[in-house]
Amino acid sequence: MAKSRFQYVLPEHRVEYGVEVEIDSLKIDEEAQRGLNSKRAKGIADSLLVDALGSIVVSERADGNRYVVDGMHRTEACKLRGLRTIKAEIHYGLTQKEEATLFLIKNRESAKVSTLDEYKVGLTAGDTLCVSVDQVLKSHGLGLGSSSTNSVGAVSAVLRITRQHGAEILDRTLRVVETAWGRDKESWDGVILGGVAMFLSRHGSGIDDEELARKMLKRGLAARWRSEALTRASNGGYNNSGTGSRESQCYQMVVESWNKGRTAANRVG
Repeated sequence: MAKSRFQYVLPEHRVEYGVEVEIDSLKIDEEAQRGLNSKRAKGIADSLLVDALGSIVVSERADGNRYVVDGMHRTEACKLRGLRTIKAEIHYGLTQKEEATLFLIKNRESAKVSTLDEYKVGLTAGDTLCVSVDQVLKSHGLGLGSSSTNSVGAVSAVLRITRQHGAEILDRTLRVVETAWGRDKESWDGVILGGVAMFLSRHGSGIDDEELARKMLKRGLAARWRSEALTRASNGGYNNSGTGSRESQCYQMVVESWNKGRTAANRVG
């Protein structure tokens, strides 16, 4: 995982280590961690070495219920193998929000947590970036995680835009592309969103968003924009074909579209 965006702060609380807990007594709160991948759990079960399991992380809430914070797949694997107990590190007195933060702490240097999982758990943990993204997306009637008419699949792009340019730029970017091409999964492409956001961040104070959308549409539909941005980036050489280069090429395309028909004094550079 890339360097984390989250602030890991937990209150002082009691922790017990090496406690044997009944597997059937454990619960899962998917808002405080990722969802269960049954195929992964079965894979662990098929080659399970009990002595190498280590300890899972559990939160015992005020009502006495115990929730798995980290180790859900190991727990499911043990259940599939018919084991009754598993060793746990138990944390006492945490809220659901603090459980989500604990999950992020335990997984901050692991590549096994996807960006989408991190985003969802970050929402529960009250992370400012994730909350800001969620608010903007909801204002547009959009979800995050899959590419469709009403959902943005470019999770990393949306988070990066908000982190680098702010929630207002994300809001304007979504509005511009929807005005240009309508609500379509092609409109929410990460390369396009990144390029438009870069343009609005640099020149947005003097830009009419509706005029920008009209000029972008005149150049072509979203699929053509993405194709051209990829082609232009690839023509720059193998080392220039990454996401940053594609977004930079898309940015240049937005500049060209905006400047078309304008006098030199009214163009952006």
